[in-house]
Amino acid sequence: MTKQDETAERVAQLEKELAELKAKVDPPKSTFVEMSDAEWRDKMHQAAERRMSMATPPSVARYFADGVTPADCADINRAARAPQGPSSQGATPSSQQLSNVRTGGGGTGWVDPRPLSNPPGTNWVDAIAIADDVRQRAELKRKLGEG
Repeated sequence: MTKQDETAERVAQLEKELAELKAKVDPPKSTFVEMSDAEWRDKMHQAAERRMSMATPPSVARYFADGVTPADCADINRAARAPQGPSSQGATPSSQQLSNVRTGGGGTGWVDPRPLSNPPGTNWVDAIAIADDVRQRAELKRKLGEG
């Protein structure tokens, strides 16, 4: 038997096995059930009802709004948009002392900025890192047979 015959026989055998395997395989059954337009609208309506069941009822909104007059709303809006802090005093300095302001800038209410520095305790972290680096280098030298 020649090599070509062996190859052709092997291909025929593999094609037969493939046909048998394809015959055994069942395609998966679809579970999709088509829905009518009316069923879809009903499903969406139920979802909207569930969502609105968690909303604040209009009676509660009216109850909370009863005590607030339009003048109160205007006052609240004006206060929310009012300037805050020392710059709200205007261009001319006020003769009144500013409250809740640290002094240190000659009584003007401003303080010289604190110089930047490392947080306390970083020297200990640096020392730990350096010691660990020394330990690792010594261990590596020992493993390599240099030390």
